[in-house]
Amino acid sequence: MKNLFYLLLLLPLFAAAQKKPNAVKVTYKRSYLGSIQEPDNPIIIYSDARQTFVTSKKASQRPMPSPTESTLVNHADSTYIQLAVLNNEYMLATKDSLSLKRQTFELLPDTKKILGYTCHKAKTIINSNTIEIWYTNDLGLKGAPSVLGQELGLVLQTVRNGNFEVLATEVKKEKDVSAYLDVLLPNQKMLDMLTYRDLIWKSRFTTIPVFKDEIINFSDASKSNDSILRFANGTIALRKIKFPEVKPRSQVFIDLTEQSNGDAYDRTGTVFLIPEDQKQSFLDGLKNGAAILPAYNNGNGSTYPGVVRTTGFTPIIELMRFFTPFGVKQYNTLQLKDKVWQEAVPYRQDVSELAPAFSGKELWVGVFIGNYDKGGHKISLNITHHNDEIQYNKANLVLPLFNTVNVMEMAGQGYSTMFSSPKGLEVTFTLDKDVKNARLRYITTGHGGWENGDEYLPKKNTITLDGKLAFAFVPWRQDCGTYRLYNPASGNFENGLSSSDYSRSNWCPGTVTNAEFIDLGNLKAGTHTLTVTIPQGAPEGTNFSAWNVSGVLLGEE
Repeated sequence: MKNLFYLLLLLPLFAAAQKKPNAVKVTYKRSYLGSIQEPDNPIIIYSDARQTFVTSKKASQRPMPSPTESTLVNHADSTYIQLAVLNNEYMLATKDSLSLKRQTFELLPDTKKILGYTCHKAKTIINSNTIEIWYTNDLGLKGAPSVLGQELGLVLQTVRNGNFEVLATEVKKEKDVSAYLDVLLPNQKMLDMLTYRDLIWKSRFTTIPVFKDEIINFSDASKSNDSILRFANGTIALRKIKFPEVKPRSQVFIDLTEQSNGDAYDRTGTVFLIPEDQKQSFLDGLKNGAAILPAYNNGNGSTYPGVVRTTGFTPIIELMRFFTPFGVKQYNTLQLKDKVWQEAVPYRQDVSELAPAFSGKELWVGVFIGNYDKGGHKISLNITHHNDEIQYNKANLVLPLFNTVNVMEMAGQGYSTMFSSPKGLEVTFTLDKDVKNARLRYITTGHGGWENGDEYLPKKNTITLDGKLAFAFVPWRQDCGTYRLYNPASGNFENGLSSSDYSRSNWCPGTVTNAEFIDLGNLKAGTHTLTVTIPQGAPEGTNFSAWNVSGVLLGEE
């Protein structure tokens, strides 16, 4: 009787201990292959019977990283609102009413204890990723550290592909978390999901717009304006750009799109910078004629102005060599069975290794497309700057040495035929300091002729430094047929091939030509001589061959 009396006294205490909470705050850590990720920024959720707010520690700090994303889940109708704060003040929001209801899981019999709570296992596969979820119903509440599994119960652990884990480290019972759930601004505008995601994606990097739907053509009517300079009858467009500081742990990309605006042919194009660090610059040649620039002469009977570095002159820095296809967009009406032509050509290239040349500077950025068509080509150009955690490039020296692309072709600058001489291209340069881990960023493409022209014949490029062989290779592209759908106006031949299918000397219609990075070792301060030789083919009637090569010395001073 006495024992029964004590048991009756304990029952209210036992019931109070088992009473399920009104709300919880759960903290989670993330780990990959056993290593904790972002230890100072755990995931935190606040959950009650109505809603769950998924956020992180840094999301409540000022200043916040940008973008900072959070999720507000409404358990009554299984909807959620995705929230983002940009630049510590601008809030974006989007609502998805279907995603939670679409989630399907395989409920498994496995159980285990996490923080003293009995958890059940569920499994799902998303985009080929196997995800295991451990959830508990002991607390009578729902919630999860992501959108996934919100309606199963209170998720205390998720494991993706067996190597990425989100694990609860603390479950704190709360009387009320409504203050944390009241996160929407009054009259908050809801974006559609695609717009929201696009704005989030673009907020993760800096975009520097250069040209938008700019016409690169050949016409006396092409004139400069307050922001864009036009030269060589419109085949060159320049704009002065203020670059942000590019830190070593950053990457920089060139983004260019091209459409034919009338020209049906494949053309050489280049995106370039004009250094103005010496007495004379390439801009002087654009304004006053190529003839005023220092000329290179190797004894073959021709002179080539503005192509090599001299005392007092720095050649242009080539960011990207690209080639237009045969009439993309403008000639898409030329139909072939089973061919759906592309509307534009996208070119995208990493140019991070050149960042020391433009970081924090204001420079002229130019685009050239060689053509003689009054409609020409329409281009848009952006430069994007992305922060990163890995230092890909340690070079702090960017020294332009040569660039034989005849950018002023339509203003009388001749083709780069200097390789008809055994001397080829020779440039002498002086280093003020010792340079470690020197490399030559080298771009090369062969042009000209028909069947016997260097455009269609593999030719060895040989680079020597101070009389010693540095590198030799045969630049050649055999994948040109991959880009057939960018080339609606490409000629079709009796053998079943199109002109755009043919292999070429390191380029295809509609592609970018990648740079070669040639190791030159450690270089001492002083004067050095670098040569490029190519067995250029002889002219055949009015047909001739030429090689466009550009070289920039990279290294650590």
